[in-house]
Amino acid sequence: MRVTVPRSLIVLVATLFSSYLIVLALYSLPQHFSSTEEPVFAGIAIYAIATAAVLVPDRRAGMPIWLAVFAVAIAVVLPVLVSSGLDPAREGGNGYATWYVAAVGALMTITAVRRRPGFAWIGIGFLIVQTVLWAGPGALAGIGVIGSASWVGVAHLLTNALAKAVRDSQRFAIAERGATEWQAAQEAHLNERQFRLGQTSVMALPMLRAVQQSKGDLTAAQRAECLHLEGAIRDEIRGRKLLNDAVREQVMLARRRGTTVTLLDEGGLDDLEDSEIDRILGALADALRHTTADKVIARTVPEGSDVGVTVVGLRSSDDGSASALGDSLGDEEIELWLEIPRIAAVGQDASAASVANK
Repeated sequence: MRVTVPRSLIVLVATLFSSYLIVLALYSLPQHFSSTEEPVFAGIAIYAIATAAVLVPDRRAGMPIWLAVFAVAIAVVLPVLVSSGLDPAREGGNGYATWYVAAVGALMTITAVRRRPGFAWIGIGFLIVQTVLWAGPGALAGIGVIGSASWVGVAHLLTNALAKAVRDSQRFAIAERGATEWQAAQEAHLNERQFRLGQTSVMALPMLRAVQQSKGDLTAAQRAECLHLEGAIRDEIRGRKLLNDAVREQVMLARRRGTTVTLLDEGGLDDLEDSEIDRILGALADALRHTTADKVIARTVPEGSDVGVTVVGLRSSDDGSASALGDSLGDEEIELWLEIPRIAAVGQDASAASVANK
C-alpha cells in the first residue's frame, strides 16, 4: 500500500511554523537594547520574503540554484542583522530575541528538503561561526544552534532515504516489467509451439497411420501425398500470416495438380487489421484457384509499401525449374503477376490487384 502526504499539507505546516517564528520576533522586540528596532523589522521582512520564495510550489525535481543561493544569503544576513541589537552577555539570556536561530534552521531545513543540502549546510555553518564569534561556543546549545543543525541533518537523511526508496521502487518496477514481458514471451512461445504441434498432428496423423498400417509400403499416390503434407507443414512455419483455411485448401489442391507452391511470410502483414488480412488472403486463395502456373511464389512485402503480398506464377516449357524470386530462366515465363494492396482503396473490389499475363 502506498501512503502519500499532500504537498499542500507540508507547505501549510511550514508556513504556520514560519509565521510562529515571526510572532516570536515581534514579541521579543522589548528585549533589544538598541535604540532602534529597524534591524529587527528588516530581519522579519527578509525572512518572510525568503520563506515565501522557498515554499512556492514547483514541479521541478529540486530547488533552483539561484533560489538556494538567495536562501543562503538570507541565512548569512539575518543573524548579523538581528544579533546586532542584542547583548550576548545579558543576564538571563536574550529569550525569544534569538528567534533568528530557529528562523535560519527552518529556512535551511526547507532548502535541504528541496534537494539542496549542500547550500543548507553552508547556511548552518555560517550560523555556527557567527554565534561563536558573537557569544562564544557556549551559546551554541543555549540559543538553539545545535537544534537548528539537527533539523537540517534529519531533513538531509530523510531526503536521501526517500530518494533512495524512489530509485529502488523504479528499479523494482523496471525489473517487474521485464520479468512480466519475459514470462509473456515464454508463454507465447509455449502456446505457439503447442499450437503448431497440435496442427501438425492433425495434418500428419492420418498419413502416419497409413504408413504404420502399410508398414512403410506406400503407393505412389501416398508418397506424393506425403510430400504435399511435408510442404503444408513447411508452410505453417514459413508462411504463417499467409495462411487461412481457404489458402490451405487451395495450396493443397494446387500441389495435387502438380504446381509447386512456396509461401514466404517476412512480417509485412503484422501491423494490419484482421479485416485487411482476410481480404488479402481471399485474393491469394482466388489467385491459387485459377492459376495454371507450374510454380507459384507468394511473398509478403515489407512494411512501407502500398503492396501487401506479391504472387508470381511461372510456367516452364522444359524442366520446370524456376527462380524463387520470379525471374525468367531459360524458356520459363511469367504466367501470373499479382500485387495485392495492403489497404483496399475506397470503392475498390476486395480482390482487386495488378495482374499481368504473358
